[in-house]
Amino acid sequence: MSCGGGSGFDQMNNTIPPGAHKVFCVKFQREMEGLEEVPFEGHPLGQKIYENVSREAWKMWVERMKMIMNEYRLNLGTSEAQEFLLQQMDSYFFGEGAALPPDYVPPRTKA
Repeated sequence: MSCGGGSGFDQMNNTIPPGAHKVFCVKFQREMEGLEEVPFEGHPLGQKIYENVSREAWKMWVERMKMIMNEYRLNLGTSEAQEFLLQQMDSYFFGEGAALPPDYVPPRTKA
């Protein structure tokens, strides 16, 4: 029985598809399947992420990024918001971790 499209579930078995881009993931501290392409082409952080972040860690970041954008009400049409998000991303992967917004209340889990 499968829980979806199959992408990403190979990571649970520590198997990397043949020919896939491999990285030593900074989040999971093991070799995993990397991203298919460089995010933010031309930005140094994009290349650093491509070389050091797994697809699974990137998925975790995307969820964190959504929360940050909503909680801080970021308008990504401004260079200030873009720069803030890049700083949060750099911190999330290569620093102390992205800080949660001061008034953030995590969603309650269903019992």
